[in-house]
Amino acid sequence: MKYMTAEQIRETWLKFFESKKHRIEASASLVPQNDPTLLWINAGVAPLKKYFDGSEKPINPRLTNVQKCIRTNDIDNVGKTARHHTFFEMLGNFSIGNYFKKEAIEFGFELLTDPKWFGFELNKLYMTYYPDDIEAKNAWISLGVDPTHLIPREDNFWEIGAGPCGPDTEIYYDRGESYDTRGKELIEEDIENERYIEIWNIVFSQYNAKPGLKREEYPELPNKNIDTGAGLERFACVIQQTKTNFETDLFYPIIKHTEKLTNITYTGQMAFKVIADHIKALTFAIGDGAILSNEGRGYVLRRLLRRAVKYGRKLGLNDPFLYMLVDDVVETMGVFYTNLYETKEIVKKLVLKEEQKFLETINDGEKHLLDAIEKEGKIISGETAFKLYDTYGFPIELTEEIAIEHHVKVDIQAFYQELEKQKERSRSARTQKGSMKAQEEQYLNFYEASTFIGYDTLQSESKVIKVFDAGIVLDQTPFYATSGGQVADQGTINGMKVIDVQKLPNGQFIHTVEGEFVEGDEVLAIVDAKERLKTIRNHSAAHLFHQAIKDIFGKHCNQQGSQVSPKSWRFDFNHYETESDQQILTVEKLVKKYILETPLDVIIRQMPIAEARKIGAMALFGEKYGDIVRVVDMGWSKELCGGTHVKNTKEIIDFAIVSYESIGSGTYRMEGITGTDVVSQMKLFMEPLYQEIAVLIDKVNRMNQNINIPQAPKLLGSYQDIINYRVYIFELKEQIKEIEKELNRMKQHDVLTRLDDFITDHQSKNQIIVVHDIDSKVIKQLVDALYDKIKAQTLFVVNIQEDKATFICKSSDNLAQTLIKKATELTQGSGGGKPSLAQGGTQHLERIDHMIEVIKKEL
Repeated sequence: MKYMTAEQIRETWLKFFESKKHRIEASASLVPQNDPTLLWINAGVAPLKKYFDGSEKPINPRLTNVQKCIRTNDIDNVGKTARHHTFFEMLGNFSIGNYFKKEAIEFGFELLTDPKWFGFELNKLYMTYYPDDIEAKNAWISLGVDPTHLIPREDNFWEIGAGPCGPDTEIYYDRGESYDTRGKELIEEDIENERYIEIWNIVFSQYNAKPGLKREEYPELPNKNIDTGAGLERFACVIQQTKTNFETDLFYPIIKHTEKLTNITYTGQMAFKVIADHIKALTFAIGDGAILSNEGRGYVLRRLLRRAVKYGRKLGLNDPFLYMLVDDVVETMGVFYTNLYETKEIVKKLVLKEEQKFLETINDGEKHLLDAIEKEGKIISGETAFKLYDTYGFPIELTEEIAIEHHVKVDIQAFYQELEKQKERSRSARTQKGSMKAQEEQYLNFYEASTFIGYDTLQSESKVIKVFDAGIVLDQTPFYATSGGQVADQGTINGMKVIDVQKLPNGQFIHTVEGEFVEGDEVLAIVDAKERLKTIRNHSAAHLFHQAIKDIFGKHCNQQGSQVSPKSWRFDFNHYETESDQQILTVEKLVKKYILETPLDVIIRQMPIAEARKIGAMALFGEKYGDIVRVVDMGWSKELCGGTHVKNTKEIIDFAIVSYESIGSGTYRMEGITGTDVVSQMKLFMEPLYQEIAVLIDKVNRMNQNINIPQAPKLLGSYQDIINYRVYIFELKEQIKEIEKELNRMKQHDVLTRLDDFITDHQSKNQIIVVHDIDSKVIKQLVDALYDKIKAQTLFVVNIQEDKATFICKSSDNLAQTLIKKATELTQGSGGGKPSLAQGGTQHLERIDHMIEVIKKEL
């Protein structure tokens, strides 16, 4: 066996299988595409499921890959063991109905033992096989494997419910007695150990599992497949002869940098391993478009970051540090995953921002905890610990850690009792909505059919088939119910206003109406056609916008939420960074192109979901779709969607983006408008800007200056209007600043040329002078000028304004600090300074006269 870097291992694997006529598949994004069953890509076969389930036919039935993966089912074990990871790389080779068991084993043997490839010593390799799979056993023996190195095990059968399944063979490498004196019984009895490392699993997918049948009765599949997975980190550990995966070149550069940051030598400490693993997962996942949030995969990332930060604190890292390790991940992994260089800076920004946020949480919670330790003494109550956890987001583990440092205990049992009480309160809050719960049960038990006919008509004669407290259900309805981001239609039923329309659990629509009905009533349901038209324009525009941001910002931009209504379209999406105004205008221009210049037909079709995926229709992550889906096909844009749309994009008439903002870590929101009156609609969205302009103009008018205020920009009906008005406001503010500077200069000049007006005693070197309504920006200069004018030793100036008074004292006798302290005590004010110069103030004007008399006596 020869030494190889991780990059050489990857290269060797891919070159070998390429030489065996396999097609190299690029590593897929960690964020699954069109597979709502997965939170993350968690195995090499995951992105290839479309080939195994027959929904797509591969160009080549022989495939190989190095797939980045994330698994988070046992995060707490990362760092405790030698080989647990959240982020890892899986080497794989696959056959889709092509070669099978014999060839797969021959490929494995050649790759592992031939000196041209990995060159493992044959006597170091052990293989397990399914006891009934004599074919696999004989295949290994025929290649020269010692039969004593072949171990039958009942668990060597891959099966996850009904569907394809089959035996597998696992390959282990023996690292020798220095790791464990026990022998192959460690493999036979599946005992956790450090001697025999499983490096590869080859699955022979040859049977079709069926409920009710014994395994030996499973029918054979007509097309047999091969699915294999080998952990790169384990390969590296064996080939580089390190104690654990963490000393390989896949992790050690990160650990070495952490050593420098902490001035602590790595000797296998868990904290180093946790940090190295988690920053790799964060760097790759964020780079693939995942965001940190409080739900789904975003919550997983936030948990990983916070866990790494907590372990950093154990090493004395109390300031943000993880973002500094992103460079090490990129340098270590970027040769193979070149996109890491493109996303590096954005990843660092997002990680730093999240670290800072969490450290603020920790610091706030720590202050409250230290207060509690001071007040509560030897035991921190469960109530206090829970308050820190619930109100300040302070982890209970940190509470315990800090408590130990201060030699106090935490009532953990009481903490968990408080946690359970909170859960009970949540359950009670839900139970208290008794009528709603009862209503929900009625909804669940209501199965009578109701048909939505609103794709084809906006009016229908219908019958009330059910009356609920919240509304009525019709046998057929033209009203669209709120779903998929599109709000409910407006209109009337028997002339009475429809307030809302919602979907019931069994698919019917419930209409909330201003009026009463009884079951059996014949009604006339009319959708407001004008409002529906506005909505469908906005919905179709949102589809065009979605495709535009993918083309302009990047394919990683996916919908995170939306709302389309008669008023506007609103779209939330993930992205790494705030885009420039120019890029937003580019998106707007691209959408307008497909409305005004080259309009597109909108074709709506029902088709099997597999077919929809084949034509590239976008599906939303987390949405559940049936076997048959509705595809809105605009040619350039294709999406699965149940909403209402225009027949051609020219019917959208016009398009403008009206706002752009960040609504969370890595999530952005844009809103826009469509239709015939974009300019007048734009005015409504610009109202805050108009108000700001009005305030500024009023400020100019109150300055009593004859100023020529420039005219506001003319509206164009584009995001350019937002840009223009922001520039206009900025220039107006700059103009006001210049006016204020000039006014202050004039005031200063006026005040400083009237010094004699303020001086009543030209002889005394220690005196108090009272002035009124002198601008705060001028008062200090006035004090300096008066001080020099009377050649004072100590000068105390009181400036009385409408609702407050300020005092400044300048003294060559070093009395300033003492006199200001005296003045603030007498007036219940505040202040401070140096013996030579100090200042203070108060809002208690009624105490000023007495204070002046006292200071006069002091002087």
